[in-house]
Amino acid sequence: MEANLNEWLNNLPALLRLPTILAGALVLGWVIAKIIMQVLYWNFRRWNGDMSKILKQHINGPVSYLGPLLMANIVWNSSLVPEETSGIWAKTLVIVLIIIVAWLLLRVIDMVADIIREQFDIKVEDNLDERKILTQLQYIRRVSEVVLFVIALALILLQFEGVRKVGTGILTSAGVLGIIVGFAAQRSIANLLAGFQIAFTQPIRIDDVVIVEGEWGRVEEITLTYVVIKIWDQRRLVVPLQYFIDKTFQNWTRTTSELLGTVFLYVDYTFPVEVLRRELTDFLENHRLWDQRVGIVQVTDSKPDVMEIRLLVSATNAGNAFDLRCEVREHMINFIQQEQPESLPKMRMQYYNDLKDASLKE
Repeated sequence: MEANLNEWLNNLPALLRLPTILAGALVLGWVIAKIIMQVLYWNFRRWNGDMSKILKQHINGPVSYLGPLLMANIVWNSSLVPEETSGIWAKTLVIVLIIIVAWLLLRVIDMVADIIREQFDIKVEDNLDERKILTQLQYIRRVSEVVLFVIALALILLQFEGVRKVGTGILTSAGVLGIIVGFAAQRSIANLLAGFQIAFTQPIRIDDVVIVEGEWGRVEEITLTYVVIKIWDQRRLVVPLQYFIDKTFQNWTRTTSELLGTVFLYVDYTFPVEVLRRELTDFLENHRLWDQRVGIVQVTDSKPDVMEIRLLVSATNAGNAFDLRCEVREHMINFIQQEQPESLPKMRMQYYNDLKDASLKE
């Protein structure tokens, strides 16, 4: 069959021979790539319809180019193409192939990340496991992409003799160069290592509620060098990764999202505390934000003119805890105003007069 093909090609005009070989190889490679994609698509669709869409979305483009280029490379290195013709074009094909394979692998990494992300929903109330996985996934994905880019670039440069010689010269002076690069990239390397530590020890995760530099916010993104915190008022705080290794910060969702919230009230000594306990119990009983764990009233301090009452309530997450505290505070102030107005804080002039008289006597 190969002999017949060679004979048929030899009968073609010299100018048409090479374009015909290349066109045939490209068409054959394209057909093979489409068949492979269709088989993969059918199998994924039988397993999971959503997965098949992700597959088609991510790798259809690279495979459509990879098939023709692979076939062209095989044909170019065969006996169908004369040796004097194949030199520079063969090297060009190899370089393009490296680029396409790197592109395909990048898309595969994205596809795997999207498939894993589909399995985890961080919008659920108890999302600790989901945030663990997604934090590690995001960091591994970014590191993989950087490593893949470096390898692809190295493989391309190795195709040129001149670059190989330059590389040998660089390796010869690696001692001095290593010291210079080490000092120059010290902080970058520290951030990279901090990123690995954060990804796997996880002092923070995606969607964690944190207090950083006095700002309350959620971890929105973790990159190779910094973390983006979405502040409650929609500002963004960009913090180097090393910060979370070297400095102290608050993580309100480290092990669970449940929180306790406090409300302080200051009332006169004549105020009946037991009435407030009953009122808090009635208020919380059917409240949508209360998780039914904690709802107590305690007198936590006594000052010369008022007593301090702390109301302790619990909620499923930081946002609910803040809203619940505000609503409890507002309700209880209204309750005291309407039901016990005489127990609002008041200035006792006799007390201050006695203090004045005592100071004058001294």
